[in-house]
Amino acid sequence: MAVTVSLVALFGLVLFFLLRSNTLGYGAAFVAVMFGFYLASTGASEPVNELTAAIVDALAKI
Repeated sequence: MAVTVSLVALFGLVLFFLLRSNTLGYGAAFVAVMFGFYLASTGASEPVNELTAAIVDALAKI
């Protein structure tokens, strides 16, 4: 749970800075947020969570 909250905060911060630097438009940001929202409610959410946990574990062992 703590990793998920941290990743949400990290991605939110990256999205904020991309919007401020005009690298990413508001429409693309909306699409990215909605894609993430709908992806979380599908069967793909479990493999994505497992992949993220494996990457975090691998980085912690480096």
